[in-house]
Amino acid sequence: MQNLHLKRPLEANKASQYRGRFAPSPSGLLHFGSLIAALASFLDAKSFVNEHGQQGKWLIRIEDIDRPREQQGASTAILRTLEAFGLYWDETELYQSTQSQYYRDILSSLSKQRLSYYCQCTRAEIKAIGGIYQSHCLNTNHPPQNSALRIINRFGLHQFNDLFQGHVVCDKKLANEDFIIHRKDDLFAYQLAVVADDIAQGITHVVRGCDLLEPTARQLTLYQTLNNSFLKCNTPLFGHIPLAITGGGYKLSKQNKAPAIDNDRPQPSIIAALKFLGQSPKAELHSASVEELIKWAINNWQRSSVPKVVEINID
Repeated sequence: MQNLHLKRPLEANKASQYRGRFAPSPSGLLHFGSLIAALASFLDAKSFVNEHGQQGKWLIRIEDIDRPREQQGASTAILRTLEAFGLYWDETELYQSTQSQYYRDILSSLSKQRLSYYCQCTRAEIKAIGGIYQSHCLNTNHPPQNSALRIINRFGLHQFNDLFQGHVVCDKKLANEDFIIHRKDDLFAYQLAVVADDIAQGITHVVRGCDLLEPTARQLTLYQTLNNSFLKCNTPLFGHIPLAITGGGYKLSKQNKAPAIDNDRPQPSIIAALKFLGQSPKAELHSASVEELIKWAINNWQRSSVPKVVEINID
């Protein structure tokens, strides 16, 4: 199928190259939980050296497609915080808000191959029948107006090998759903945008929090669907790190108003994040510069030391 706007995926061999990324949304400032995810993805990339002596690359993507939730100035503040913490990225940062035509072309190609359909079911209706969507609108031929777009899920991939968690098995019924790839409010769904951009950027490794374990199954299904149809691509390796939670059982998040990390005193937060990730920074590093601290962390990064648990209480 010819589609002039579809971006050609960057070629990347997972055995000899490493292209990782950190993809924050500008709905608020970075907090300690964000730092843990950013640091883990950065260190996993930068500790990789291939047979030619080439270090892994670490990219930044600002996931700014949900305008109603975006906080003014947050994108710039996030980048400045990463710099203050010594987490410098390779290549120019990508903004999802510039990718709309690319997403539309993927949606168009899926539609032309009859791999998607319009759905008008509400969340309340789906919840009333048990919370699992049962492809009710598959043969109803709803119009695009006031409809979400769902992918026809022919694979239902529900298990994968995780870089940190080992063998992961997700809810099979949930993994079999025809999930939404374009929302009723005309916003591109997270599952579509994240896969499309990882393909476009040639991402080989995705390191992120355990709150995204279940969505990984859907993303693997989307990779498989695209690969079997019109957009040949490599599926990344996935690694999920524990979530930081408070004593009240709440995940540190922007929605829960987690406090922003301090750009003026980054070292204590970096050391705390390293300890959270199971690394063992030496006592003398407490007086080190940010540059020295990050250099030590790269040279001493151990995947095997990252805890294999979903949540860790930080109080």
